[in-house]
Amino acid sequence: MASEDVVVSLPPDPDKVVQIWTDGGCKPNPGPGGWAAILVFRNVVKELSGAEAKTTNNRMELIAAATALEALKRPCHVVLHTDSQYLQNGITRWIPGWIRKGWRSSTGEPVANVDLWKRIMAAAEVHRVDWRWVRGHAGNDMNERADRLATEARRAAFGGG
Repeated sequence: MASEDVVVSLPPDPDKVVQIWTDGGCKPNPGPGGWAAILVFRNVVKELSGAEAKTTNNRMELIAAATALEALKRPCHVVLHTDSQYLQNGITRWIPGWIRKGWRSSTGEPVANVDLWKRIMAAAEVHRVDWRWVRGHAGNDMNERADRLATEARRAAFGGG
């Protein structure tokens, strides 16, 4: 009887995982927008944010994720938390079909934001990324902080509510 190797999947060591929370939005949509990302590694927190004059909620969500991944200095295990189902589904479910169809949607239309999807894919390929969806405005402290940072970035650049 041959012995079999047993593979045990252990949870990631929290001291070796970068936790990232991202958010983005516009007011109105489309219009002036802001994005933010919070990166946490061990006890070090880095906050990134920015704004664009003419954009969409979806673009801001994607820019937050791309910028956060690009900020990492070496390959990492990342848990990226997003309240954007567009980002979550796009990166985990839709991209293979889009690529297979030459960046066309299921209706045959060109995929929106191809530039940012490609940027995220390039930034993510050197990392092990677990994409986690969190419900927005549901009391998750880090998601709420990312939302505030994105709003502050938009307001600082363009004023308004």
